Amino acid sequence: MRPFTYLRVLDVATAVDAIATHPRARFLGGGTNLVDLMRENIERPDMVVDISRLPLIDVDELPNGGVRIGALVRNSHLAAHPLIRTRYPVLSQALLTGASGQLRNMATVGGNLLQRTRCPYFYDTTARCNKREPGAGCDALEGFNRSTAVLGTSDNCIATHPSDMCVALAALDALIEVQSVRGVRRIPFTEFHQLPRDTPQLETQLAEDELITAVELPPLPVAANSRYRKVRDRASYAFALVSVAAALDIDHDTVKDVRIALGGVGVKPWRAYETERLLSGAPANDESFRRAADAELAQAVGRSGNHFKIELARRTVVATLRQLRDTGGAA
Repeated sequence: MRPFTYLRVLDVATAVDAIATHPRARFLGGGTNLVDLMRENIERPDMVVDISRLPLIDVDELPNGGVRIGALVRNSHLAAHPLIRTRYPVLSQALLTGASGQLRNMATVGGNLLQRTRCPYFYDTTARCNKREPGAGCDALEGFNRSTAVLGTSDNCIATHPSDMCVALAALDALIEVQSVRGVRRIPFTEFHQLPRDTPQLETQLAEDELITAVELPPLPVAANSRYRKVRDRASYAFALVSVAAALDIDHDTVKDVRIALGGVGVKPWRAYETERLLSGAPANDESFRRAADAELAQAVGRSGNHFKIELARRTVVATLRQLRDTGGAA
């Protein structure tokens, strides 16, 4: 780990001023990902701006029935919050499957949004990785790629996005609020993370001098009947091979409203818009669920070690929707 300057800030204005005047600075919240990357010599900030004491720790109900979540809310606190458990259970479930209890007690919402890939080649500084070193190449393409993505990939990067929380937020039409010295802007969640294409090192729409201050969830009645299903190698702390965040509303055996996002298979949290389009107004049966899942996964590109994820994702989508239908989706 190389030397760096440490600065603790107590208000948002000071935080964004610091990052604006130090281009190689990084914000430190819970530190559960940044500190690891610094130890591995992947992140090399000249300054670390400690934002852990900023007043961004509240979960508030909005006048329209939505919820505003401060960027420094701990994952464990958010998972247990009554508003989240009752109105957006898929988010609570995703958080509880996302890490060990110790990590959830430290990790923040804002930090989780910026969590970087767990591709083994990204962490191996002797390997070629375009995400870590643009133009170097990608050893995962022909190497050990069991954990990599099948949706949204490019010839430059097939690394999957690791967050469980983000999959749920993608399904819930969340908005991300960010602030800089230029002011405040709001980014739709599904536009926040970028596809790798020719620039896999650019992972989000967040500018270098911007700070995430909050996440907002809209009022979304369908989310009351929602579920997060995670398939992984072991039941304890492990990243998803495939995960599904889904919400379903059924009226007289017909799909009235549906939201679906996939994890473990995409280079970003993957909103399954084609699945949603085909299910809207369709019979709420397994045949419809399979057909809709197939349409989304038609664009998937499997590699030598991860082709199994395509069929696993199809089955996980159907199983999740079936469970929602049978346990709470009927009018």
